[in-house]
Order: sequence, then structure tokens, then C-alpha cells
Amino acid sequence: MRDITIQDTLSGEVKPLVPRDPGKISIYACGPTVYSRIHIGNARPYVVFMLLKRFLEHEGYEVTFAANVTDINDKIYVAAREAGVPSGQLAHEMTKAYFDDTGRLGLGRPDAEPLATETVPQIVELIESLIERGHAYESGGDVYFSVPSYDRYGELSNRDPEQMDQGEEDNSLKRDPRDFALWKTRKEDEDTSWPSPWGDGRPGWHIECSAMSETILGVDFDIHGGGIDLVFPHHENECAQTYAGRGAPLARLWMHNGMVRFSGEKMSKSVGNIWLLNEALDAYPASTLVMFFVSGHYRAPIECTPETLAQAGSNVDRLREIVAKLDDSAGDAALDAAAERFFAALADDFNTPAAMAEVFTWVREANRRIDAGGTVGGLDRLREVLTVVGLESVFDSDIPAADAESLELLKQREAARDAKDFAAADRLRDELLARGWVIRDTADGPQLRSA
Repeated sequence: MRDITIQDTLSGEVKPLVPRDPGKISIYACGPTVYSRIHIGNARPYVVFMLLKRFLEHEGYEVTFAANVTDINDKIYVAAREAGVPSGQLAHEMTKAYFDDTGRLGLGRPDAEPLATETVPQIVELIESLIERGHAYESGGDVYFSVPSYDRYGELSNRDPEQMDQGEEDNSLKRDPRDFALWKTRKEDEDTSWPSPWGDGRPGWHIECSAMSETILGVDFDIHGGGIDLVFPHHENECAQTYAGRGAPLARLWMHNGMVRFSGEKMSKSVGNIWLLNEALDAYPASTLVMFFVSGHYRAPIECTPETLAQAGSNVDRLREIVAKLDDSAGDAALDAAAERFFAALADDFNTPAAMAEVFTWVREANRRIDAGGTVGGLDRLREVLTVVGLESVFDSDIPAADAESLELLKQREAARDAKDFAAADRLRDELLARGWVIRDTADGPQLRSA
């Protein structure tokens, strides 16, 4: 097995991945709160950790990857009231939509996808343990974690105590403003609740993930992942709850992905600058979106623009084109060397852009050899490489050819662009998209590709 390193958010250091159980890796990543369909920013951690699982399995590890669904949350109650539907119905519908939308990416499913609604007994037991250990208290039917009782609080986010606002609306029942809710008593306008020793109510957001991850993976599992926006308060509170309640750390390494941005601003439902994943998948092939995600290092923010998506689509086309030229009966020593550098880049803090740079360097060199009249092999090795990063669809042989009417619309669109009639060009582009085609710029001029 190759030596693998990950930058740990807790320590800030690049650390070797040393599994709890030799030969096995356990990963938990925070999934969505299902009050609406997910946007492509929500999809980034799904892609990052599904591909990390593929890479680790390629390296010979047995991987268990759990990604939860938060289907009990204040946001669900608010959205359900606004939609005029029961909260349980909305959560069920949006959970199904999440499974459908992420399924269209073609990356498979996590090994476990626990729901908060299915983990309430384990949540209640963990809260009871925190009360018994003096780290939580009941107040007015709610239960709160006592932040002053836990002297390691803040070590993940490294925040000043004065900057530890939990974002909870009501502090009147708390002993300390920094305390956070573990259990909330049922309110009159809430249509679901669960029994507990403190009365009917529902769990707080943070305790749900501590219980779900422990139920699937135990404590001290290998990697906890999620978006960088979850470091505080969500992941900070998970750290505190589990260590205080179990006397052991929640996870060995914390791995956080950067945000997807529009025009330099974080994509956010509260801001309103979102692009739903199902809308993105209606407009672009899944391979384009996967290529877009792997083009940036998982820890860095990534800019979503028509230009970055067009570049991703063009890169997918370059791979399809080289696949069509390869001799499938032979290997290629240059590709073997590039593949080793590819996997070495992934082993170094899962550096997908550096890994893909090795692929495209080889593609350029292979095209030069082919243009000079040579033969290049390595089809099976290239399939091995690209499957790890979710791009195996470039090997599909049943790529549909454009029909004559669509090709004529493409010709009209190019004529409109030449005439600088950009309104007409945009209208024709949208018409082609409605017919199931996107336009890709290639070395042979604009081409139609299936959307």
C-alpha cells in the first residue's frame, strides 16, 4: 500500500493516514439538511469523498464510507410551513430528490446513508451519557451541552471564546450563551416529535451526527469530512459531544473541502445565488461536472462559471478523443509512468488537479506520437486511472451522433456569432440545449455533445 497523507483541520498539519484497523478505512461525511433540493455546492463533498473512497480502494484498503441525511432540523419545519405540507412529507420528498440527483453523477452510493429520524434512540442515549458525566443539563424541557464543562472546546475551529455564537435564537434557558442545544422540547407549531426522558421533542442538529457516525463506524474512526463552513459550530460541537460523552475522540483526521463560488461569493441558499444540482445536470453531462470538481484541490474554493464548466467539458472531450485513438491490444510505458505520478499525487493530500495534470501531459505527448504516424496503447491502464476519479464514462462507445436538424442549428448559431448577433446565437444555443445538446469547442471546430 502507498503511503497516504491528509491535511488535518484539527492540527493544521499534513499527517499520514494511519487506520484504526489495519487495512480498513472508515469515513464519515456530513450530508445535506433536506429542506430543499441540493445545489452543486452541496454536491462537492459528495463527489470528493466518493472519489476518495475509490482511490483508497484502488490502493487496497477496505473502505466504509457513511454520509448522513439530516431529516430533523429547524429549517425543515420552516420550509414545510411555507410550502403548506407536513414536515415529514417534505423531508421524505427532499431525501428522495437528494438520492436521485446525486445518483445522476454516476459515482455510486456511500456504504451507509443514515437518517436522523432512524437514529433517535442512539441520540437520546448519548445525551443521557453527557448528563451523567456532568457535560449537559436539562432546562425547561430542553437539554444543553455545557461548553464551560469541556476544557478542550474550540480546538478544532481555534476560535476566540467571544466569537463562539451558536446561532441559536433563544439563550434564555442556557447557563452560558455558548452552550448549545442537544434536545429541544416540542413547540406548538411543530408537527413531529419523539419521546425522551425530558419530554416529547427532537434532537438538536449537532448531536445527530455524533450519534449517526458512532452507530455506523464507532468512535475514533479514521476520517471525518464535510464542507469548510461546517467547522464551527457543527464539527466543533461534534468533537466536544463525543469526547465528553465517550472519553474518546470522534475521528482521527478532519478533512474539509472548500466552497463552490459564483463570482467570488460562496454559493448559499440564504444569499440566493444557488444552482441546483438537478438543473446543472440538465444543462451539462455528469462527466463535465465531475471534471469540474476534480480540476480544483478539494481544500480550495472553486469558481463555478460558464468558462470553468466549458473548460471542464473540453477536457472531457480531449479524453474521449484520445480513447478513440488508442490501440487496445498494447500497453504504453509512458502512460504507466504517468499513472504512477497520478496515484502519487492523489496520495499527497488527495491532489486531484496535480493528478489530472499528469493525465493531460500524457495526452498531449500521445497525440504527438499518433500525429507522427505512431501507435499508442494503454487503454486498460487509462481506464484504471480515470475510473478512480469518476470519469469512466469517457470510455462509453454509444455516444449519440447529432441529427441533421441539430447540426443545421449549430451552423446557424456559428453564423450568428460571426455576424455578432449574440442574441440570436444565445437563442440557438438554448434551442440546442432543449434538444439535448451542448456545444463544445474542439480542434476541429464547434461540436455537439449530448447533454
